[in-house]
Amino acid sequence: MLEDREIAVLIEEINKYHGYDFSGYSAASFRRRVYRLYSMEGFENFTDFLSKVRSDASFFNYMVEEITVNVTEMFRDPSFYKVLRTEIVPVLATKPFIRIWHAGCSTGEEVFSMAILLKEMNLLHKSLLYATDLNPAVIEIAKKGVFPLRTIQQYTENYRVASGKSDFSNYYSANYGLAKFSDELIDRMVFSQHNLLTDGSFNEFDLILCRNVLIYFDKDFQKIALELFDQSLSKLGFLALGTKETIKFSSIQYRFKQFEKEKIWKKML
Repeated sequence: MLEDREIAVLIEEINKYHGYDFSGYSAASFRRRVYRLYSMEGFENFTDFLSKVRSDASFFNYMVEEITVNVTEMFRDPSFYKVLRTEIVPVLATKPFIRIWHAGCSTGEEVFSMAILLKEMNLLHKSLLYATDLNPAVIEIAKKGVFPLRTIQQYTENYRVASGKSDFSNYYSANYGLAKFSDELIDRMVFSQHNLLTDGSFNEFDLILCRNVLIYFDKDFQKIALELFDQSLSKLGFLALGTKETIKFSSIQYRFKQFEKEKIWKKML
């Protein structure tokens, strides 16, 4: 394994040369993923690896893809989407316009899930979905709305369990082993690169979803991200986190009330 000193140097040099700050990432996860890349690429000494990271932009982008966790699927955790459909979105429907932020959107499956839900509730036309991620490569994938057809069977089942109201195949066209989702959905999305730890708030949102991202941050960086979400939410707006994430014991918890179902909080102050 790489030594602590080498990991510290790597984090410092990445920040210096590329402006990415990985210092708040889970140390064990970061070390494991870096070492996996180091081994796969056949490096025999840390100096050569560090030189490659500094000078080769394409290799660095590849490294970011390997380090950042991009595990997602459409209608992931169907019970969560049931609560959105029955308890959260009907509240948002009373607004003249709906702004939603998917922070850490990865390849976009959950953004498309939300767009489908909004369409079925006749709200897509007055909604805008902002989708951001640290990794520019996954954003480019998300923008296209094209996913492997082999995943669609699982997505269809998730959609059914999440109380989907239509035939899931109505939302995409299949060709050459790929599923291309409707431009009607994509037209209501804005994709952008954004770093939760260094970039500021860029709008006021009615709903922010950041599911299964904070678990890869340490406590200090979780605090930064949660305070950013607080700043970015309108009063009575909603914050949705992953199943293993919470705002309990954070500096913002007193401003929010948690729903009984799922990891969803309503901003009260």
